[in-house]
Amino acid sequence: MKLFFTSSVLLLSVVAEALSADGSPWRFALPGWRYEFPRDHHAHPDFKTEWWYLTGNLDAPDGRRFGFQLTFFRQGVQRGNKGVQTRFAVDDIKLAHFAVTDISGGKFRHAQKVSRGSFREAGFSAGERIAWIDDWQLVATGGGKFRIAARDKDLALSLDLAAAKPPVFHGENGVSQKAAGEGRASHYYSFSRLEAAGTLELDGKQMAVRGLAWFDQEWASNQLTEEQAGWDWLSLQFDNGCELMLFQIRLKQGGRDPHSHGTWIDAEGKSTAVKSSEFELLPGRAWRSEETGGSYPVEWQIRIPKLGVEVAVDAAVDGQELVLRPISYWEGSVAAKGLADGVAVKGRGYLEMTGYAGGLVGLQAPSQR
Repeated sequence: MKLFFTSSVLLLSVVAEALSADGSPWRFALPGWRYEFPRDHHAHPDFKTEWWYLTGNLDAPDGRRFGFQLTFFRQGVQRGNKGVQTRFAVDDIKLAHFAVTDISGGKFRHAQKVSRGSFREAGFSAGERIAWIDDWQLVATGGGKFRIAARDKDLALSLDLAAAKPPVFHGENGVSQKAAGEGRASHYYSFSRLEAAGTLELDGKQMAVRGLAWFDQEWASNQLTEEQAGWDWLSLQFDNGCELMLFQIRLKQGGRDPHSHGTWIDAEGKSTAVKSSEFELLPGRAWRSEETGGSYPVEWQIRIPKLGVEVAVDAAVDGQELVLRPISYWEGSVAAKGLADGVAVKGRGYLEMTGYAGGLVGLQAPSQR
């Protein structure tokens, strides 16, 4: 799951529409998608919305710990420039979020970029480059290897990533269903364990860093239903070589959508689907944002009885809120510990929470199918 709208995009694109600007329908995520690589690392312009989401936890030689997020988004405006002879009439809007959590220092910094890409300063799918805006970029270097880079003032990150496992596909029959109804879904895969190595520059000091990263890619053409309030999403990497992706979509009247689900990946890369009825995701202590007034649960309990999983999740730093008005959300590094199949485990990962600091402007959209 990923939040993909800012005030700039809301001004440029009517996100609630399931039709492109020229009236032709966008393609929906439907059963039967056959994933193919490297093709599916790149953009899918027939779908309205797409994002490439990279997070991870890094360690410096002096023992300092850091979390990072770098996400590229493609928001479709129209399907092909039909007879329009100007570079400013683009098919999609390009945007990206970049954040670093200084866990040891208890600080959080984030930035964003938005671009039309009219002069190729931003775009998708050019050779090895998957997505870029200015000097922020995601590059596929082949064989499950990637390179990312981003800079904002005196904050910069450059990493080489290598997949330790093959990609895992979430949901059933090629789709990750998010609500009842045809097309209320995304095509969604992850590299759940990538070895990461590179450099982090913070406040003028550059240091070598190593750790683990997670890479999600999703593409779809629908938004939340009018009954859905927001979501809680987790990716966790454990010291026993296993990983977990889990999300719940909260309903305005309480409870969660029954299409909430997850995936457990064992140490050999085998995945097991986790249905809504098979897990509990229970909030604990909350942190209140002074800037937005949002109250975010920063402690969670996960229970998956069929896997013997009982894990406590805690935010590495409470204040990891990205304020991007009119939408704000919490996205940050977490630590986990507990049991998996009766054996003690520890891990690190990322948590995303939306809908806690006001409504999700532009995200509720009745289905067009």
